[in-house]
Amino acid sequence: MEDTEKISDTAARAIARELKLEPAARQNVRPRAVGLSATLLLVAFFSVAGQGQTVDRTALETDILTRVAELKNTEQLFLAPSTRDQAKYADFLRQPDTGLIRLLPRETFDGKLTIEGGGAFYSFARLTHYSSDIMLEQSQFSVGFAGADFGFLTTLGKLAIDDVTLNHPASQFLATFAAPTNEAEARQQYQRSATGFDVNGFTYRSRVPVKKKGAYLLRSINYGTSDLLVAFRVVSIDDDGSVVIVWRILKKFPVPHLITTQATSRR
Repeated sequence: MEDTEKISDTAARAIARELKLEPAARQNVRPRAVGLSATLLLVAFFSVAGQGQTVDRTALETDILTRVAELKNTEQLFLAPSTRDQAKYADFLRQPDTGLIRLLPRETFDGKLTIEGGGAFYSFARLTHYSSDIMLEQSQFSVGFAGADFGFLTTLGKLAIDDVTLNHPASQFLATFAAPTNEAEARQQYQRSATGFDVNGFTYRSRVPVKKKGAYLLRSINYGTSDLLVAFRVVSIDDDGSVVIVWRILKKFPVPHLITTQATSRR
């Protein structure tokens, strides 16, 4: 300890001389020099220690990839609906264009998982949690997340998933709505959905609250990717805020494409 203080004193005096400080000001240099000297000693130690070791980067890369793969497998187990829910809808899930998924609340899990958005998003077109038609956040479902993409959601009350069909009155507007190809019009529909509007006694908007056992209709328009009409129902809500939904695609529309304002002006 005494040797360290002597080194520190010497270092402090040397720094003060280099900076041409007055004697009174030199006294303030010592506490800073102690920390600086200790840091330099640590850096020197680890530099010397590092020179005596050879890092096998290939082995480290293999180890990282293995751990990431294991983590992703664990995440899939974490996202999976319970065996009870899977058994309950086993017959329904044998039908085409159906599924049973868990959505995690974004405000809780975003940044904690390797999955983008922390498992809050889902794409019914791609059957993955990475690109999205729907999102769960703050106990609400929402649609429309990138660029001019937009969509509509409406609540139907406590209906069985088999009762939500194209013949349901709330489906009429969603099934006949034509996705605009003009970017300005698409953004107008985005704002319209954000505000909410009524058609034939049903309210359509981009964000709706999660309701236990509630049934919903979703029209999700993603330019250059997909355009779907989906029926879904809340199966369960867990203590961590995650929501399990059972879903069916009612209608697939042609993939929409935008004509941007710039492209239109060139014609």
